Amino acid sequence: MHFADHVIVVAGGAGGLGQAVSTAFLKEGANVIIPYHTDTGFERLRTALGKSAALAGSKVDVTDQAAVDQFISSVVATHRRLDVMVNTIGGYAGGIKFWELDADTLDRMLALNLRSGYVLAHSVVPYMLKQAKGAIVNVAARAALDHAAGAAAYAASKAAVLAMMDSLAADLQGSGVRVNSVLPSIIDTEANRKAMPKADFSKWPKPEDIARVILFLCSDDARVIHGAAIPVYGNS
Repeated sequence: MHFADHVIVVAGGAGGLGQAVSTAFLKEGANVIIPYHTDTGFERLRTALGKSAALAGSKVDVTDQAAVDQFISSVVATHRRLDVMVNTIGGYAGGIKFWELDADTLDRMLALNLRSGYVLAHSVVPYMLKQAKGAIVNVAARAALDHAAGAAAYAASKAAVLAMMDSLAADLQGSGVRVNSVLPSIIDTEANRKAMPKADFSKWPKPEDIARVILFLCSDDARVIHGAAIPVYGNS
């Protein structure tokens, strides 16, 4: 079990992709702590897992630096270590011509897709530096590189967080703390199926498949991978 007794923070760990990531880490023997947005999703996950003692969570606004600092401080105070932080939080806004894009939508995309990554990493990096070890994986998107029509705010926010994580990786070179990103396209989640009911779901990557990539990046087997952006949208 690669992550036995490890302490893992999975932001958005009760969401579509996050549930798969949280479950995969728990199966590997890790302690998983989730900062979540709504009680419903977390309670549903905890019930599905049989209220595992290795799963904990707190309701936290991950765009609020003070709230996240307090959350991460509590995690470290309780467990005396912090091995991994995975950020699966994100939002999507599309089908909007640039000249029809309002500032509120832009601000929402920047908050969910960029600021969340900044706030979380800003909180966990000092603890990982003290340990001289740790792994961070941020979920960006294919849109960070492939800028489709009607998705200016979404693409800009994902491109920005990818650049930010790349720069953070450079800052951490040689420290023992690794930072990588994964780039999904459309993930086969319940929410995406509802949003696109006529799509061919069989071509979408499954959350469990992407979770396996994330776990690999967080493991010692991936100790030579740092500052990478891994595409996880398959070849269909």
